[in-house]
Amino acid sequence: MTFGARLAAAMDDHGPLCVGIDPHESLLADWGLTDDVDGLRTFAHTVMEAVGGRVAAVKPQAAFFERHGSAGVAVLEEVVAAGRETGTLVIVDAKRGDIGSTMGAYADAFLRDGSPLAGDALTVSPYLGFGSLDPAVDLALSSGRGLFVLCLTSNKEGHEVQHARTAEGTSVGALMAARAAALNTGVEPMGSIGLVVGATVGDAAARTGTDLRAVNGPLLAPGVGAQGAGAAELTAVFGAARRQVLASSSRGVLRAGPGVAALRQAALEASSEAAVALR
Repeated sequence: MTFGARLAAAMDDHGPLCVGIDPHESLLADWGLTDDVDGLRTFAHTVMEAVGGRVAAVKPQAAFFERHGSAGVAVLEEVVAAGRETGTLVIVDAKRGDIGSTMGAYADAFLRDGSPLAGDALTVSPYLGFGSLDPAVDLALSSGRGLFVLCLTSNKEGHEVQHARTAEGTSVGALMAARAAALNTGVEPMGSIGLVVGATVGDAAARTGTDLRAVNGPLLAPGVGAQGAGAAELTAVFGAARRQVLASSSRGVLRAGPGVAALRQAALEASSEAAVALR
């Protein structure tokens, strides 16, 4: 099965929620854990024990593992393996983006069959040109994996690039969406090349002419829960594309830890709330 088909099935079974695994130094402290590899491993495995097999996807943020060096990367590999063992889709949030053989090497690390870092999908940055992502696109599609391409993000500087327009008047965000849509044309139930669109960007899609419904792929929406996005915000951002949205919640779930039962309950409640908000 393609990634798009597997994600659609997972969202039908468990609801449209992706739990972010973001082991910030402050969150480790809140859980009573040390800011080292031992604390990182306990944190990551606790989250996977709580939500594995119970949510559509998890999204480990690679930077918070990489900051602990090679031993931290090994913990990221353990999270990817735990996703396979529990039947939970893993979106590795690494936001890789480069050109030529370097992008090919990133693709090999995160998308190749047999790589310990290869989850089910990878976040990528297209701002060296969408064509720079070709090695990742090709490998993702040939291996049954997916990509989430940064499109309309909620950071305050994002509009400087994403809302900029070409000489012909097309916004960068609209170009990213159109390229994804072309790769997903005719794929059912949805394609495997998705976009990252912040749940708190308001009417940015409308203002930039970004046709999210036409993408025919998943829309990863960070910012649900603790960052303030609820039903009204999701409707404003996604409109008719709401059924394609995979809502991502990190702090809203993780702050319920460190107890497994409390984390699990927070994830299930967040999934139910996301399903209602995205009807």
